[in-house]
Amino acid sequence: MDALVSARVDSWLWAVRQYKTRSLATAACRAGHVRVNGERVKAAQGVRIGDEVRVRVAGFDRILIVQKIITKRVGAPDAAAAAFDKTPPPPPREETAVVAVRDRGAGRPTKRERREMERLRGH
Repeated sequence: MDALVSARVDSWLWAVRQYKTRSLATAACRAGHVRVNGERVKAAQGVRIGDEVRVRVAGFDRILIVQKIITKRVGAPDAAAAAFDKTPPPPPREETAVVAVRDRGAGRPTKRERREMERLRGH
């Protein structure tokens, strides 16, 4: 059996379980959320072994290195073996800023609430 040399980027992203459906992967390519080797790509662009694929999923960038070309959805262990994840770990919770959240429709904040929000922001 011949090994595949390349595959469509949307098909590969679906096969390695980055998107639930292939149409979602295609839409992400159209929106510019997928880059191969640093360049925006269309859904039909081919990926080869060794390519770096950057994918924006749920507001965060994932950095994947193509290890194996697959075009069909496979089990989770096989999908994990097809891509090497170089995504840096997220920053610890202590370093992320705490944002005050108000219920929608709660009206304007009181003076006390404004002062608390300013204190949280470091003003």
